[in-house]
Amino acid sequence: MKIARIDSHAIKVPFSFGGKPTGYGGRNWTTNDILLVRVETDNGLVGWGEAFCYGCLDAVRAALHGMIVPIAVGRDARDIAGLSRDLQQMLHLFGRYGITVFALSGLDIALWDIAGKAANLPLHRLLGGAGRDSLPAYASLVKYRDPERVAARVRQALDQGYRHIKLHETEEAEVKAARLAAGEGVAIMVDTNCPWTPEQARHMTLKLRPYGLHWLEEPIFPPEDFAAIARLRAGTGVAMAAGENNCTSFQFREMFAAGAVDYAQPSVTKVGGVSEFQKVAVLADAAGVTLMPHSPYFGPGFLAPLQLMAARAEPGGLVERYHMDLEASLYGDVITPVKGHFTLPTGPGLGRDPDPDVIKTYAA
Repeated sequence: MKIARIDSHAIKVPFSFGGKPTGYGGRNWTTNDILLVRVETDNGLVGWGEAFCYGCLDAVRAALHGMIVPIAVGRDARDIAGLSRDLQQMLHLFGRYGITVFALSGLDIALWDIAGKAANLPLHRLLGGAGRDSLPAYASLVKYRDPERVAARVRQALDQGYRHIKLHETEEAEVKAARLAAGEGVAIMVDTNCPWTPEQARHMTLKLRPYGLHWLEEPIFPPEDFAAIARLRAGTGVAMAAGENNCTSFQFREMFAAGAVDYAQPSVTKVGGVSEFQKVAVLADAAGVTLMPHSPYFGPGFLAPLQLMAARAEPGGLVERYHMDLEASLYGDVITPVKGHFTLPTGPGLGRDPDPDVIKTYAA
């Protein structure tokens, strides 16, 4: 079974989130961007993956078609591990992290989707899991910079059944508003997106500590300064989370060796796909670190973590849901939790194929 064709489909789906447009990378977001990777084999099987593309869609698409497709077409679709290793080795000249690995991740996810379809099993069953049909979720709020809006969105998330809520804020006022709105029985996490020096991070962590953070996420720039995060963790007693900006299992190995985190956050669309995610999971278990996948996505990059977490024997991990309201969904109500839990799709591979009408309507 050989890879016969690799295509990509870029879609942009408008969304609302109860606030003013915000974003990262020097631009505000008004659409949720998804870069789908479609792989077809010579016997007609089709798999779908997703490559990280927030703010970098054109660059990732160019890497996919310019560097990865020429190597991957014609290769054995069943040899996912071998192809992943060969692509990483053959393309290392262009960087082991970032755009190249984002594109590689999309291909890898699609190949695992094909593997499940070839076996007529959902991915979690193919990987040895069969005991879960639902997974706990947490609401990942967009950045508001406004305490009243934060409090309102926290109350909305509570009404929807969430008991774990993550903020993307960097000021005490917003965190305080979230805690007051949530009460004491709800877990509040804060993702700061790497804003501070180590000394600034120490100062801010101590200011936020009274609000009972479940974890503080990526408080230091650069994100790969694992030694600084470890010192912050040890010096403040606040649980730390990181990993969404790590590529490949090697960066996670370094992070665990430094004793930097309580929660590891591999992003399947950035780390190297399902293949690297599984390596990270093994390292996390051995290090005694809880796996918390980074999954603020609405394509295969969301379904893959559902399947991967359902395959795990270790309990305790939550699945991230970006708390925004999309104009359309590639997977219908699969992306919507019920009473704070996602229902696991049970079709072969990732569990469900994306809606072709949504792909056509929102094509970029």
